[in-house]
Amino acid sequence: MGVDVEFVRSARHTADLPRDGLAEVALVGRSNVGKSSLINALVRRRVARSGAAPGTTRLANVYRVLRGPAGPLYLVDLPGYGYARGGVEAVRAFDAVARAYFGQQRGPACALLVVDARHPGLASDRRAWAWLTAAVDARAIVAGKIDRLARSERNRALQEWNAVFDEPVLPVSAATGEGLDELWKLIDRLLNSRTPNTPRNMPRPSPDRTDRPQGPRTSPRSWSASTSRR
Repeated sequence: MGVDVEFVRSARHTADLPRDGLAEVALVGRSNVGKSSLINALVRRRVARSGAAPGTTRLANVYRVLRGPAGPLYLVDLPGYGYARGGVEAVRAFDAVARAYFGQQRGPACALLVVDARHPGLASDRRAWAWLTAAVDARAIVAGKIDRLARSERNRALQEWNAVFDEPVLPVSAATGEGLDELWKLIDRLLNSRTPNTPRNMPRPSPDRTDRPQGPRTSPRSWSASTSRR
């Protein structure tokens, strides 16, 4: 299936985000986790800027994608959380853009939490998933860079990911293309499962830079409940 893509704009404020009602899928993840590379792999073109240094994406970069007979959609690359060049300023950039993107005044959106398959259970990833659980209905977890793990290592890592989040985690690789067809199918399922926004108190998206792996003692739902009461 052919894929056409175009860069639309970099958005800093709500007014800069799409308003034409097309389906949207936002990619959320730590700085340097590979969101931009994953977008490039999905559309088979180097359209999203990616780099080795953390903090390359500081705004919400919006891409319009058309796949064969399927309807057009937007892929939205949000700023990374956690460590990034610029320190507190970068964390605030993620906070502001994420709150604007998932705010009550916009239509329903889908979200993919992109994690690094090599590092199960990082505290910031757990907090990000808890925040997404409270902020958006259609969401899923994608474990990128799976090609960097040996077969025995990936099986163990995926088991740990599934235990940490109590959710299925899709392994993918932007480098080898592994899992990309399954990821498009997952995106289609998320888009079909969207429900209209309902008024809610938006939690503050503030996953910090303390990235210590944690076991599955605290479930994402209990994180979500405690976050939404703040």
